[in-house]
Amino acid sequence: MSHDSLSPFGALLSIDLDALCANWRSLQAKLATAACAAVVKADAYGLGATQVAPALYRAGCRHFFVAHLNEGIVLRPTLPDDAMLYVLHGAHPGAEGEFVRHGLVPVLNSMPQVEAWQALACRIDHVLPAILQVDTGMARLGLAPDEFARLAAASGQLKGIDLKYVMSHLVSAEDQESPVNRLQLEGFRAALAKMPGVRGSLANSSGIFLGDDYHFDLVRPGAALYGVAPVAAQANPMRPVVRLQGKVLQTRTIAAGTSVGYSHTWTASRSSRIATVAVGYADGYLRSLSNRGVACCDGISLPLIGNVSMDTIIVDISELPEGRIVEGGLLDLANPTIGVDAIAARAGTIGYEVLTSLGQRYARHYLGAVAG
Repeated sequence: MSHDSLSPFGALLSIDLDALCANWRSLQAKLATAACAAVVKADAYGLGATQVAPALYRAGCRHFFVAHLNEGIVLRPTLPDDAMLYVLHGAHPGAEGEFVRHGLVPVLNSMPQVEAWQALACRIDHVLPAILQVDTGMARLGLAPDEFARLAAASGQLKGIDLKYVMSHLVSAEDQESPVNRLQLEGFRAALAKMPGVRGSLANSSGIFLGDDYHFDLVRPGAALYGVAPVAAQANPMRPVVRLQGKVLQTRTIAAGTSVGYSHTWTASRSSRIATVAVGYADGYLRSLSNRGVACCDGISLPLIGNVSMDTIIVDISELPEGRIVEGGLLDLANPTIGVDAIAARAGTIGYEVLTSLGQRYARHYLGAVAG
């Protein structure tokens, strides 16, 4: 990206589509027979679904999941007709026709959704595709096991519905020692046994790493595609996808005893050189990173000092050679050294929140041979 195209913006967010597609391929390679989908909800975890999904399609992905109907409507024109686009929240009452008009497939989570989808199929005299979700432990979305059993046993309840998959969602797959994983696996197997011949989908990003038993016919990675570590307390096998560089607005030298930022939560213990950077919590740089975040330049870690403001942060650049950073220069706030998981740990949250909080005020630059 040229300096001129960056000049109106306070920061540059670079998104490596080659790395993202390499992450998808590495997950697909872990599967014996299952297909690897891509979860691109929340604007592809903040990275831009209309760029990410077509890149993944070109890499070989054919199954995509969003959360909301409107996300699917926006994304559908960017993908070829053979790409399956599923909506996790299903069809809200009265919205069923929109799925047909836009070529979207609902995940049916409740009996009212099942009944409305079947009624539409009968009304237009057309078999309609769907995924059926069974709850195996999340208590969030999906039919309860007894509801699912009654539906499976009822003749004609799914007439007019082309059931692509039965799915469920893992509660704590990132913790490979959690006994809940095995309980959910057993519950999901029991549900599938009630619908012989129907394909299954259970594993999310972390679930893929639980092994073949959890893969079934379709896996649904999300965060791992974007570089978030899929397994707690283990080295991250995924390639980093994002780099965030904040523009320096001003540099100055402050004397020992000078306090910095709102509420004066940091005071210089020595004469210090500091830089004000044009990124703040309005850009998704979390306020919980106050006095905890770090920037980076030339491999040198630079502490964020004081509270994160709406539009700015302040960084101690004393460790850099004088003159290395000037107004208009860039400091790294996320890169392979400062990964999203490391940022999340400092902020007291998870990598998912770091990614999905990224704001719209950045100049966005998509890198890679697969960029459209």
